[in-house]
Amino acid sequence: MSGTDVGRRLDRLAISRFHWRVLGLIAAGMFFDSFDLYLAGGVLGALVQSGESNLSLNASFISATFFGMMIGAWFAGILGDRFGRKFSYQFNLMIFGLASLAGAAAPSMTWLIAARFVMGLGLGAEIVVGYGTLSEFIPARHRGRFATLLNLIINSSLLISTLIGWVVIPQFGWRWMFVIVAVGAFIVWFLRRAMPESPRWLASQGRIEEADAIVRQAEAESEVFEEAAAPPAGAETHYVLRDLFGPALLRRTVVATVVTVCLLTFNFTFVSWVPTFLVKQGHGVANSLGLSVLIFAGGPLGSLIGLLLTERIGRRWGIIWFSLISIVVSTAYVSVTDSAWVAGLGFFVTCLIYVLSSLSIACYVPELFPTEVRLRGSGIANAAGRAVNIVVPYVVAASFDGFGLYGVLGLIVIALLLQIVVLLVAGIETKQRSLEELATRNDTGGLPVVAAIEAHTRA
Repeated sequence: MSGTDVGRRLDRLAISRFHWRVLGLIAAGMFFDSFDLYLAGGVLGALVQSGESNLSLNASFISATFFGMMIGAWFAGILGDRFGRKFSYQFNLMIFGLASLAGAAAPSMTWLIAARFVMGLGLGAEIVVGYGTLSEFIPARHRGRFATLLNLIINSSLLISTLIGWVVIPQFGWRWMFVIVAVGAFIVWFLRRAMPESPRWLASQGRIEEADAIVRQAEAESEVFEEAAAPPAGAETHYVLRDLFGPALLRRTVVATVVTVCLLTFNFTFVSWVPTFLVKQGHGVANSLGLSVLIFAGGPLGSLIGLLLTERIGRRWGIIWFSLISIVVSTAYVSVTDSAWVAGLGFFVTCLIYVLSSLSIACYVPELFPTEVRLRGSGIANAAGRAVNIVVPYVVAASFDGFGLYGVLGLIVIALLLQIVVLLVAGIETKQRSLEELATRNDTGGLPVVAAIEAHTRA
């Protein structure tokens, strides 16, 4: 039995409790990962209000998060492709759980920033491992829906963390936010011991008997929906790290990296800074957190829209069209000052962010890479996104001080336009295609700079 046979057997199954169990175990850890990430907005707004922090220190906090996430994303790819998906996500879950406890006890902003860097190691790793692992279990015809459902579950943490922060921070202080996420992470770590290893990864490592045992377990709990398409003709191709930068996969590495960088820039330029912007514009911390709850309620709706559309319009064109809509709505958002309009248009912007998140990071990026290098490919894209976002908080702070929200809008528009151009020129569609078919396809066309690099590599 080959890796292609494993993939074909998994793709022919009807959805069963086996698939829902895998989704639940992955989603639980990623929920608290996202909760930990998004609690930053409320915590930083409270720290500014109390005088414990300022815009510069807040920028350092956010940059430390992204610096840790950059390193965590890269090493998650290495560990996940080398030692397995299960080892990697258990390891990183423990890291950000322990670091969150340390953050709760931090005696100063400097210590909190240091603890946040360590939290970032686990936060960056969880995103890479979670989406990539889920894609390897779910049949091709359902893969987009499950990935966007996972996105819906974890991104509900944006609203939930903001709502809890609205209640907890004014009454009990910001430290309890870190305690909540740490306790949740430890509970999920215990439950995840029952998570099976990815049979596609096991097969890619030559561990066929172990892969077969897990596939048999899935088959025992499922019905065969239909025979999957015949595997691609010819011998299987096995990829290594250098292939991500060679003729076979370089174009996909570039596309995945650009999409991830642009989405994360849009996301955290808006989400992480909204409470701070509202405080700086004269809203009290309680009022700003209340407005943030209304604004961030758009997150689950955006993920739900992604869930409904991903298998209809596809990943590539969905990202392009919703990027264009985001430019229009973001431009309108920065022009309003009335609280009702701030909340209403802010809700719409958040909704669009999470439509794009569902289609890109949840679905598109993991699908672009073969199993042997899936986590390293996703890790490179995510590490690049976090690296850019180390600098972005300082640019956002300077832009806001110099030009107000219009300066921040300029950053968002540039990121979204870049994403549109790259997908139009070099993107491929992955909707409802088996991971094995995508791994063997040799795409033509692409960015001129990528084509030039590929030609030089072949020479």
